Amino acid sequence: MIHLHVTAADLTRVRFAAAPLTETVASLRALSAGRQGPHLHRPWIDRFAGRAGRLRERDLDLLRALVRPEGYLPDFLLPPPGRRSATFADALAQVADADPETVAQELAHLATHRVAQRGPGRQARRDLLQTLVDRPDAGLGPVTEALDAYHRVAIAPDWPRIDALLHDDIAYRLDVLADGGVDRMMSSLHPSVTFADQTLRIVKYYDGHADCGGRGLLLVPCAFAWPDVLVRTAHPEPPTVSYSPRGLGRLWAEHSEQAGSALVGVLGQTRAALLAQLDLPMSTSQAATQMALSAPTLSVHLQALRAAGLLASRRAGRHVLYSRTDLGDRLLSAAGA
Repeated sequence: MIHLHVTAADLTRVRFAAAPLTETVASLRALSAGRQGPHLHRPWIDRFAGRAGRLRERDLDLLRALVRPEGYLPDFLLPPPGRRSATFADALAQVADADPETVAQELAHLATHRVAQRGPGRQARRDLLQTLVDRPDAGLGPVTEALDAYHRVAIAPDWPRIDALLHDDIAYRLDVLADGGVDRMMSSLHPSVTFADQTLRIVKYYDGHADCGGRGLLLVPCAFAWPDVLVRTAHPEPPTVSYSPRGLGRLWAEHSEQAGSALVGVLGQTRAALLAQLDLPMSTSQAATQMALSAPTLSVHLQALRAAGLLASRRAGRHVLYSRTDLGDRLLSAAGA
């Protein structure tokens, strides 16, 4: 178990962020589970299998050596986002700017980690990691290139829906904070997380203690962290806890383009499909990407559905998020969508 000790000053600096690079790195662990047996992310794994041919095998080999199915994850791969909605490009630039000496130390630790190095191919992985340890400054180039290529194939096509889920979770956590305070918000993050006596306790395979030390605490919902909780405590950045967002089971739900012939006859095909899509709150740009329409065109449909009481909207930072109302749910259900 990890004991993360916070002070009163740290509690005033608790913040949330969505992190596309964290999703990208964590998704490599989901892939390691393969397509065998039950898996919450299996629909995504199946879709990725059809895209994997666009990636170079050497990039995948490098990423599989860096991100093992369990055990240690190098901190330099998970830089804390500087703001609530950082871009993947911003995060990749942070990786490229990582201190070479720190990178070398983390890679050397990974190469000998007893849990991370379980399984076949250990020596080949160690040899690959050693080449990066020997030249960490030069080695960061291939790492960022591999991450970028993998992200474009594996995560970017689904990012609007993932991002919508993450921001929906952040909005929920902030509501819990407003209603029940820090104790309730912290204790509801994940079944493996408890909070008492100014200590966040996270169930892991090892024991450890870390102090926030006035740096604050960053909470990052991460769909691909499931079922684990990822913890980063490296100085000088604030400690980061990445947990599974609520409503994760909705993420890969299939949405038929035909939302029911009766509903299409009343609303039209575009508005019926849009209503079916918005089980997760989305901004105009996110929904436009999902629907392959221009944002101005989609905005007209969103406003019409909202005026009919089928959608609700709320502001989240600089964005307005739209989601189905209870009336919209009942209408879809009655239409057999």
